[in-house]
Amino acid sequence: MPVPAPALYPPFNIVRLSHVEYRVTDLAASRKFYVEILGLQVTEEDDTHIYLRAMEERGHHCIVLVQSDTAEVGVLGFKLYDAPDLEKAAAFFADKGLPVDWVERPHMGRTLRTRDPWGIPLEFYVKMERMAPIHQEYRLYNGVKPLRIDHFNMFSADVDASVSFYNEIGFRVTEYTEDDESGKVWAAWMHRKGGVHDVAFTNGTGPRLHHSAFWVPTPLNIIDLLDLMSTTGYVDNIERGPGRHGISNAFFLYVRDPDGHRIEIYCSDYQTVDPDHEAIKWSLKDPQRQTLWGAPAPRSWFEEGSTFEGATTQDSALTAQPIIAP
Repeated sequence: MPVPAPALYPPFNIVRLSHVEYRVTDLAASRKFYVEILGLQVTEEDDTHIYLRAMEERGHHCIVLVQSDTAEVGVLGFKLYDAPDLEKAAAFFADKGLPVDWVERPHMGRTLRTRDPWGIPLEFYVKMERMAPIHQEYRLYNGVKPLRIDHFNMFSADVDASVSFYNEIGFRVTEYTEDDESGKVWAAWMHRKGGVHDVAFTNGTGPRLHHSAFWVPTPLNIIDLLDLMSTTGYVDNIERGPGRHGISNAFFLYVRDPDGHRIEIYCSDYQTVDPDHEAIKWSLKDPQRQTLWGAPAPRSWFEEGSTFEGATTQDSALTAQPIIAP
């Protein structure tokens, strides 16, 4: 199925992805991983919550770690352009028969809480508490030196349907993989902020979060992280990479946090801001779509993901499968 033409004038204006809430079973262990190993900065913490931001970010947080009995994802957050967009978003989701709740969120202004048609919890806001810049405080740079949160990738049981819905709210397809036999889309990358993606959808049991990704300065930062993880007790948390994707051209590494939530470390994609930017199509049979160079992805990378709070998963009817490492 061809990907839809971009909706250049969507019903409300999303600027970019913003933040993710991870429910974790050992807050201290998660703090050590995200702060001491990855190098995110703590902006606030108490006995049950830790708020983190990356080095270039002015918003109060891009990750919230929440102590919980169950490891799962609480919400994916997106920043809107201006206050009227909140009302427009509420009207859009209400018209679709999806939940519309106005919630109080620490360090955020008026916030709309809803779900997509498959149950992924979403929240939209315009204003988040602004922090002093730290991008030139080089003494704070640690771990992989994360600069900013870059994207979310979700497992979807129907990628064509996911693409259609997120296209309707303004995300534009930059690259996609099509299964030659069925003609269905196996995976798609969609953006708002002018990179390759803010959100992506991969065929599989869904909805589940495949990974959140952080942009880092150079591939050498990824090599430094590998050295750090391999000598501090985290070598088994290294899942895949380093390597370079064909799709997005990104230099990548995938690691798992203490609860198994997957984090991609990412750099070197390209600009996509032109409204007439043409999506790049890949065949599922092309091994370089997934890995331009590097070892093939392990089975865990295709099969394991983080569940969303309150969402019910279902298996995909599309059984096509790319190369899996032995």
